[in-house]
Amino acid sequence: MTDDKKILTVNGLEVEIGEERNLLELIRSIGIEIPTFCYHSELSIYGACRLCIVEVEGRGIMASCSTKPEPGMVVHTDTKQIREIRKINVELLLANHDRECPTCVRSSNCTLQDLARRLGVEEIRYKQLTEKEPKDMSSPSLQRDPNKCVLCGDCVRVCSEIQGIGAIDFINRGSKAKVAPAFDQDLNAVECVNCGQCAAVCPTGAIIPKQDREPVWDAIHDPNKVVIAQIAPAVRVALGEYFGIEVGENTSGRLVNALRMMGFDYVYDTCFAADMTIFEEATEFLDRFTKGEKLPLFTSCCPAWVKYAEIYFPELLPNVSSCRSPQQMFGSVAKKTLPAKLNIKPENLVVVSIMPCTAKKYEAQLDKFQTNGVKDVDYVLTTVEVGKMINSMGIKFAELQPSAYDMPMGFSTGAGVIFGATGGVMEAALRYVVEKVENKPLENVDFKVVRGMKSIKEATLNVAGNEVKVAVVYGLANARKLAEKVVKGEADYHFIEVMACPGGCISGGGQPMTSDPEVRKKRAVGIYAADKRQQLQKSQDNYMVEKCYQENFGGKPGSHEAHHSLHTFYQNRSQLFDARVPVLTGSADKRLPITVTICATEDDCPGQTLLGMIVDYIKQNNYSEKVDVAATFTSRPEKDGTICVTIGDRIVDYCKFVNAINTEEQLANHVEFEGIKQAIDSALA
Repeated sequence: MTDDKKILTVNGLEVEIGEERNLLELIRSIGIEIPTFCYHSELSIYGACRLCIVEVEGRGIMASCSTKPEPGMVVHTDTKQIREIRKINVELLLANHDRECPTCVRSSNCTLQDLARRLGVEEIRYKQLTEKEPKDMSSPSLQRDPNKCVLCGDCVRVCSEIQGIGAIDFINRGSKAKVAPAFDQDLNAVECVNCGQCAAVCPTGAIIPKQDREPVWDAIHDPNKVVIAQIAPAVRVALGEYFGIEVGENTSGRLVNALRMMGFDYVYDTCFAADMTIFEEATEFLDRFTKGEKLPLFTSCCPAWVKYAEIYFPELLPNVSSCRSPQQMFGSVAKKTLPAKLNIKPENLVVVSIMPCTAKKYEAQLDKFQTNGVKDVDYVLTTVEVGKMINSMGIKFAELQPSAYDMPMGFSTGAGVIFGATGGVMEAALRYVVEKVENKPLENVDFKVVRGMKSIKEATLNVAGNEVKVAVVYGLANARKLAEKVVKGEADYHFIEVMACPGGCISGGGQPMTSDPEVRKKRAVGIYAADKRQQLQKSQDNYMVEKCYQENFGGKPGSHEAHHSLHTFYQNRSQLFDARVPVLTGSADKRLPITVTICATEDDCPGQTLLGMIVDYIKQNNYSEKVDVAATFTSRPEKDGTICVTIGDRIVDYCKFVNAINTEEQLANHVEFEGIKQAIDSALA
């Protein structure tokens, strides 16, 4: 032992102090697992659950997560007093907890269950004092059960610190304290972007992904339906964890086999659509780069990022690629091409996505991704949901032999596979762009400069004598930093990839839950290993995609047909989550919500006039009892003055008024007002 070493003692063992920021990390580094609810290495230290307590001689009982290791400390991690305190803490949590464990989605993977067993809690000696609260099922992506919340604050901190949103927080005080959206609203009424990171860190199942297994089973068992599946890249390197398989192992072949055993008629690969996304997005980038217009281009694969941009950076929406995500491209192509090939009616084709992401559930239900009232993607299952379905059939997943995807939408390149990890979309696009610009085959398809788990990565590439500046970012709080620089003109990037989840889709809210950062790294390693196992590694070499273009989309990316089916549009949602004031409240059990934006910074806002016109129309047609009309106030209108109107779930950018259009006559002359009246009539029919 040298004099410069800093030593403390843990349970009689001398331990050298390293870079650990607290006793908890130091003690875990020597193989002693200290229990905790509220500690995550990537979040701020909170110290609420008091389960990680240790005894420091001369100082007494202390929370190890918030105590810095110091030389000479003598620490005990398990004494009679510590064990009793931990046991009482868990008992008190269980006393007010919804203990219907057999029916809980998190049963067998619940931290509270594990700790109760580990600490020997065999009875609850305390009475329940809180009343049962209703579940919040409003979100298309997440479901929230306040009765299972243990007030650890993990969801609050990940939403605020990693995503920079704060859609949920602590409200009330004392015994009435709870975690909820602002003013105890439903989750769907606040700025939630559906990323599911709250569900990924929740230790008890108080927030979980919305469950869609039963309607999928119903479709499978319907003899009139042809049910197909698409499997996202990140699913293949995480599903195995659910069945005890090594982290990062590619299980796509076994999953294809399992899905067929479950009753899926055809199984395809979302990577086919990822390759198609590169055809479209890289073509879009080359066009913008050549013209020097609407740069930087932001990727559009992540629906949580897209919604975040719609809420917080509507001025950047012209910079977001108009390409649909691979999920929605696949759905569009499938619904357009498969009915004729399979000789079935279009309404009998059911598309099921298997995704690592909860935001994909939100994306799939958007009106803009429907054709003639039929969804392009009917249902979205998370990785864990499909694991539960496999288990429910008694399939021994680990023992299955691999099976091949169905063609043609089961054929993909390595570029499509790497979409699952941060930097993957950028690298796939660079493989396409560099080869096209330099007009010669790439000698090396790997662009490792955009890989890795650093949250913000920047690179400048020389492509045929041109500088191409790119950035890759994950976590929406980090994305905000880049977006603000772009808005202020402080960044000169050409292309930016954004993923909401840490490390990209591999850490999506629907993946098997883990608090170990090493798991994320191993999943990424599995993604790049899968890339190398593909016969082809550049999207432009996918001849099945080329054939699809020739047969269905005008022969080339960027064509009119391709733009109609493979691209989308975005809406300014910045007004939707500001202050609201009820104007007209109906009395019917089910009422149509209608909102009109009024700008708080303008004395003569046309929104006020428009609101009066809508209320008059409602009263004239005796709709008053069937609607809830509210004014929403915003200080963030577009420069050209968009009035945002919502009718139910539909968002209408009513008009972009010019020259102070603010009279009833002027507003009524706009075609959009007729559309608003028709939308109200249709919704209440």
